[in-house]
Amino acid sequence: MDPEILENYRKAGKIARYVREFGSELIKEDVPILDVVNKIEDLIVKRGGRVAFPVNVAIDDVAAHFTPRHDDDKLTFQYGNVVKLDVGAHVNGYIADTAVTVEIGTRRWQDLIKASSEALQVAIDMVKPGLDLGLVGKAVSQTIKAYGFKPISNLTGHSLEQFKLHAGISIPNVEEFEADIVAKGQVLAIEPFSTDGMGEVKGYKRSNIYRFVRDRPVVDNDSRLLLEKIMRYRRSLPFSERWCVRYLPNPNKALYKLIQKRAISMYPILKDKGGGMVAQTEHTIIVTSDGCEVIT
Repeated sequence: MDPEILENYRKAGKIARYVREFGSELIKEDVPILDVVNKIEDLIVKRGGRVAFPVNVAIDDVAAHFTPRHDDDKLTFQYGNVVKLDVGAHVNGYIADTAVTVEIGTRRWQDLIKASSEALQVAIDMVKPGLDLGLVGKAVSQTIKAYGFKPISNLTGHSLEQFKLHAGISIPNVEEFEADIVAKGQVLAIEPFSTDGMGEVKGYKRSNIYRFVRDRPVVDNDSRLLLEKIMRYRRSLPFSERWCVRYLPNPNKALYKLIQKRAISMYPILKDKGGGMVAQTEHTIIVTSDGCEVIT
C-alpha cells in the first residue's frame, strides 16, 4: 500500500477510535440521542477528519441504520437499552469504520455483548493473505453460538476503498462455501452481530440515512440544489436528513422527490426478525504480509 494512503487510513482509524470511546461515555439514561450524534460528528471534524457516514445509533432489536432527524430532540436513551454505536471517519476518502455496544444501567446483556466482541477478536486473529473468509464466518458463528446466541446471517462486514464504504468484498458472520479470499493490502471492516432472536434482519421504516445513486434530471429547484450539494460533498458516501437542513429548512419534500427520481436511495432500519436483542462490535483492519493491522 502506498505510504500516503496508509497514513490516511491510520489517521482515520485513530480519529474513529477516539470518537467511538468518547461517544460511548455519553450514552446514558435520559441523554438526548441527537446531542450525542452531533457531538460525535463535530468531534470527527475537530480532530481533522470527515464524517464517513451518519453516526448510527441502533437500540435493542435494531441492528443497524438508524440516526435521528434534525428535530428528534425528544428522543432519549433509556434505562436497560442495548445501544450499538457505529461511527466512521475518513481522511481524503480513506475510511475507518468501528462500532461498540453499550448497555445502559443494567448488566443483563453482557454475555450477548461478549459474544460479539469475542467473535470479532477470533476473526481478527485469523486474518492473513490467502484466508478463505468463509472460515472466518464459521469461526464467528461458532463463537457466538458457544454463548447461547445466534449470529445474524444476513449482515456482513465489508471491504473499504477510497470513498467506498462497501467496496465489494463481504466478511460473513456464518459459514459460506464460496466466500472471498483475503489479499495483502485489503482494508476490511469486520463486524459480528449476536442476537437472542431469529438471527436474521429485515428492513423496516425510514432510517433517515440516504446515499447518492446517480445524477438525474430534476426540475424542482430545491431538489436540484440538494442533489448538487450531495454530489459535491458526499459522492457515494451516506448522508443524513439532518445534514440536509444546512441547505433547505425542510428537506423532506426534496428528499422524497429525489428518491422518486432514483437519484438517491434510502437505507431501511434493520431489525432482528424475531425482535431479539442485538449486539455489535466492529474494527477496521489492513491486511499485512503475515496478519493484519487493526487501525481502530
